Amino acid sequence: MSEFGAAPTDRLRSFVERIERLEEEKSALAADIREVYSEAKGVGFDVKVLRQIVSLRKMDQSDRREQEELLDIYKRALDLA
Repeated sequence: MSEFGAAPTDRLRSFVERIERLEEEKSALAADIREVYSEAKGVGFDVKVLRQIVSLRKMDQSDRREQEELLDIYKRALDLA
């Protein structure tokens, strides 16, 4: 890194350390989320369905409607509806 001065090197180190901290936080949050799903499963909720609901709630209404319509079309095409 001799082509970089002290300031760019410090800035790079700062970025890397921030990313590392955020990755640690992300891991901790993922563990918390798994724990909540496990708790929900323990009281009888279907985790697969809960994951689908969470995914659907992230979508805006028009995207969700479009996905549901496509699913219905595919199900009818395969005689699943």
